[in-house]
Amino acid sequence: MSLNFKKRKLPFLYLCVILLICLSFLGCKKKAEEVYVANIFEQYFEQNILNNDFIVSYSKNQGVENTIEFEGYRFRLFKNTYYDGPMTATKNGITYSGTWSSNSDYGKLIINITQPSTPAEFIFLNRSWRFTEKALPTMKLAPWGSNDSTALFMQRQ
Repeated sequence: MSLNFKKRKLPFLYLCVILLICLSFLGCKKKAEEVYVANIFEQYFEQNILNNDFIVSYSKNQGVENTIEFEGYRFRLFKNTYYDGPMTATKNGITYSGTWSSNSDYGKLIINITQPSTPAEFIFLNRSWRFTEKALPTMKLAPWGSNDSTALFMQRQ
């Protein structure tokens, strides 16, 4: 090969190498992070239920009103995900803690308050509930899977 041919080929090789390097950087472009947008149910629940105090405004256990058992308690649901999280009940400076969870359409609310111990009145609360009405400021609940005369109304404060 002549020296002249090698001189003409060398810039072409440099150009090819630079082009390959540029293409490899374009192929390694960092993916944009996906941003989760809450659906209308999640937004409503987060804005109106989570991190708000609720009191029991009415309670009936198998036809017998027992609202008085919850007098002085303030209940609060906190967010872990849109469908579960910690829950507290506070009365006279004593805080009981537990968890809550729900299904994707917020038709169901499971309450489980057990720490440091389970007060007798919480045996009634600790169950799966279904929403019969979410017309805030009052959540109206009934036992999941039952049509008996048990009801729980929790009013936002």
